[in-house]
Amino acid sequence: MNINRSYKACLQVIIMLSILCPLKAQVAVERSKDKVIISGTPYYIHQVKKGETAYSISKAYGVTVEELTKENPPAVYGINEGQALRIPVREVTDKAPEVTEQPKLKHDEARFIYHKLQPGETIYSLSKAYGVSDNEIISSNPGIEISRLPVGSEIAVPRKDFMTERQEFATQEPNYLFHKVENGESLSSIASLYGLTVRELRKENRNIRFPQVGDYIRVPVTKVAEANPVSAVTEKDSVKVVTEQPVIEVARPVGYTPVRNLKGSYDIAVLLPFYLRENAVRKDFDSTMVKGRKIFKAINRSDEWIYPRSLGFVEMYEGILMACDTLRSLGLDITIHAFDIKSDTIELTRLIRNGLLDEMDLIIGPVNSSNLVKLASYAGKLGIPVVSPVSLFNNSVLTNNPNLFMANASLEVAQNTITKKVSEYYDKNFVFIHTDTAGVDPDVKNFKEKIVQELSNHLPYEEIKFKEFIFYSRSAFNNDSINRLEHALSNKTDNVVIIASDEAPVVSETLQDLQGLSKKYVLKVFGYPGMRGIDNLDPRYFFDLDILMYSPFWIDYNARDVKQFNADFRNKFLIEPNEMSYAWLGYDITYYFLSGLAIHGNDFIAHPEMHNPKLLQTEFDFKRDSLNDGFENQKLYPMRYTKEYEVKLSLEDMPGK
Repeated sequence: MNINRSYKACLQVIIMLSILCPLKAQVAVERSKDKVIISGTPYYIHQVKKGETAYSISKAYGVTVEELTKENPPAVYGINEGQALRIPVREVTDKAPEVTEQPKLKHDEARFIYHKLQPGETIYSLSKAYGVSDNEIISSNPGIEISRLPVGSEIAVPRKDFMTERQEFATQEPNYLFHKVENGESLSSIASLYGLTVRELRKENRNIRFPQVGDYIRVPVTKVAEANPVSAVTEKDSVKVVTEQPVIEVARPVGYTPVRNLKGSYDIAVLLPFYLRENAVRKDFDSTMVKGRKIFKAINRSDEWIYPRSLGFVEMYEGILMACDTLRSLGLDITIHAFDIKSDTIELTRLIRNGLLDEMDLIIGPVNSSNLVKLASYAGKLGIPVVSPVSLFNNSVLTNNPNLFMANASLEVAQNTITKKVSEYYDKNFVFIHTDTAGVDPDVKNFKEKIVQELSNHLPYEEIKFKEFIFYSRSAFNNDSINRLEHALSNKTDNVVIIASDEAPVVSETLQDLQGLSKKYVLKVFGYPGMRGIDNLDPRYFFDLDILMYSPFWIDYNARDVKQFNADFRNKFLIEPNEMSYAWLGYDITYYFLSGLAIHGNDFIAHPEMHNPKLLQTEFDFKRDSLNDGFENQKLYPMRYTKEYEVKLSLEDMPGK
């Protein structure tokens, strides 16, 4: 008995929800003329068409939604196009139902976003898309029966100044407290209140010269603690502190390190995926249909054909060859040992077992993380420096590999740089765009925490305006993604938009939407370095949005050495490398490491900061976390795509400038 009562109560709740929430934009329902007799009761058989809802069908047949779902239990969970419903016959007039004129909305752009209803949309789906409650949508449209609106009608969705829900971030630390300035207070009186000097307070608040009522002043907790000492700490309260051996750096040269009159003989191993077997196949097969039969024909490939997956690494090897030619002209004797190492470990294991790498002075590659860890462990015991030439997903391979160098900054370095820069706009509206719908991507989670933690150094947490925006393709919301994005923006202050993805569809659709919204809102857009290399992305988006991007390389095509490299490369390989070619990086890595070894000896491996030669597309700035870990390049160039359709090196956009 209790079970039946619970079932009926649950059914009533579900029915009510089906009325209040999943109300789809109404289309005209045509009653079926087909009748059947089931157990002596006459029924219509209605086939659901696109855009029809349980509510609109029940109205057309003169029954209640409860009656409809009672006769068709699966309809409790929603109806689908093509579904057959049996509906009890009622006395219904054949006259077409009158359409009540809906009051027109008076536009208030400051308070609302105006969404055009699409077929199949519900109040529930709109509430999820815009991050508001069902009741807020209903109350924002007084006098309007939303369930009876035709497709294409406008519905008001309340606009909010978004802030994240209160959540605990793992990196949050109480390094500062915030003082809200009241009438009559000055820096001097505030400093005196907390036992600080005005100089100490100014140091933490460089952006505030004359505090105004309502401003927040950042007060360092450690200084307050020193000025207001507490009683002696008991053994119970004490915490054991483990100190790590600090990394000692030598002075970095003020200018470029001169590279000339070199001496020495060096063997370098190049371990890259050349795909020699695939490149050796010089025939392709094409097929044509002849009288309904597929005929295959062998076609000889041209002499210039290169297996596509090897092309970038062939160019890198060409850059390595060019650097060796330059260094030989300066006095070095260099022997290159090239090996075809792909993602499997078979060939690398063979090289190690046979001792073919034991006498190397430098190893460039491999590009696969698992192979890199294996090689770094082996080479580290022999004191051979290993250089990872391409970007990896993370820098975990550096742990306990002090002779390993990552020439390309990892995503973490880019995130740290972006975080420092965007924190300069701490009082603006932040929109953080990502695709981590499940909330399990550590890169997204850590990036978000870094930004919020950095912002909390400038404002109390509750004052931070931060909106997470999960990207969905246009097909998921009937091409209405621009309205979802607009809902996250503020028209009262500037908007800082951070695109935490370098996936082509995410970047392309987001930039296109932002470009359309840039006429109504002030936008500052930041993205990952990988955005720059996305194929088939209209560069107009970058320029129109005045995007600032931090890139691991910058090439000055007017520089004399760059012009010389292009000319020599063209003479040697009958082509010039494009801006994204690995040839530049191959040259810079080889030139940097071999000249460093020749000039500074083995001290260079422990202190690469002592060497700063002029390179073509980058400037290596290697750092490491501890003496037992490897080095990662921290150098990123701020590149601004201006509205004048120029790409400029924007040194003033380095964080802290």
